[in-house]
Amino acid sequence: MYEVELKFRVDHDRIRDRLTALGAEPTGQRTQTDTYYDAPHREFAETDEALRIRRESTQSETVEKLTYKGPLVEAESKTRIEHETGVADGAELDRALAGLGFSPAATVEKHREFYALEGYTITLDAVSGLGEFLEIEAAADEESISTVRDGAIDLLAELGLDPDDQIRTSYLGLLLTSKDK
Repeated sequence: MYEVELKFRVDHDRIRDRLTALGAEPTGQRTQTDTYYDAPHREFAETDEALRIRRESTQSETVEKLTYKGPLVEAESKTRIEHETGVADGAELDRALAGLGFSPAATVEKHREFYALEGYTITLDAVSGLGEFLEIEAAADEESISTVRDGAIDLLAELGLDPDDQIRTSYLGLLLTSKDK
């Protein structure tokens, strides 16, 4: 399955008002702490891949997931293949990855507000050290990537955002770049 995603730097207050006006349905909030790993056999920054353990907390529970993200597959969005599975014990998985030579590269922390609108998930992200962002995403199979992307672009216009302003760099990439300055 592919994740079709577009990301923008935005002012959350302005976007919340627009989401309300369009009838978007709030679907929850959570805090996510993503620990990204370096691989011993290739440089993920060069191959545009990512491996992470996500710790996701709501008011009532904490869930952990392992995610692999493949390289971007097109220039028009942040579309990439994604594989994700639940993890019963993230600390034990971390030890297993360390045993295989993987090492933590960086941690990205964010508070996320989720909305549903026209079949898309719209997320308002407050990312520690980076600021406020919006992501619009939906799942697609290989044949429907362009249709899903074009629908997201149409929805962005309704939100008053210009697709040309999108950010194709991951939060990890943005965070690492900001630390280099």
